[in-house]
Amino acid sequence: MKKWIVFCAVALSGCTQISNYDQAVKTPAPATLQGSWQSVGPQSGLINEQAVASLLITAEGDTLDCRQWQRVIAKPGKLTVLGDEYVNVNKQLRVMPLELAGTTLHYDGLELRKMEHPTAECQQALDALSNDPTANSLQTIEPALMKVKQTAN
Repeated sequence: MKKWIVFCAVALSGCTQISNYDQAVKTPAPATLQGSWQSVGPQSGLINEQAVASLLITAEGDTLDCRQWQRVIAKPGKLTVLGDEYVNVNKQLRVMPLELAGTTLHYDGLELRKMEHPTAECQQALDALSNDPTANSLQTIEPALMKVKQTAN
């Protein structure tokens, strides 16, 4: 009997691990989290001062973690609630908490601000991934930053 009580207490406390992407329940995003979030300026959580991080969150709870520098890496995921906090779970089972403080979203060691629109590269990745819902990530888009450098040579 004690084992069942302990098991239930642990399960209900939010300490459960997500071991399968399909196990995470997609949660609709509150209005405060919906939209396109982007890093502003250099950040220690990014590989280079010119790198850009974006997180797109739909009203339905779909997410896209999009990082761009020398290449674009876009990872689809979904918003879910663990314990009492919203987290992004990507298809590679990386679970990252979302913490909104005023107008700044703290995510994966980054500080993101809400933008009107995603970057052109992240929008392109979003469109490409909508045609392939089973993809775990997308790395085929060349960032505009690299196109400028190539034509300057």
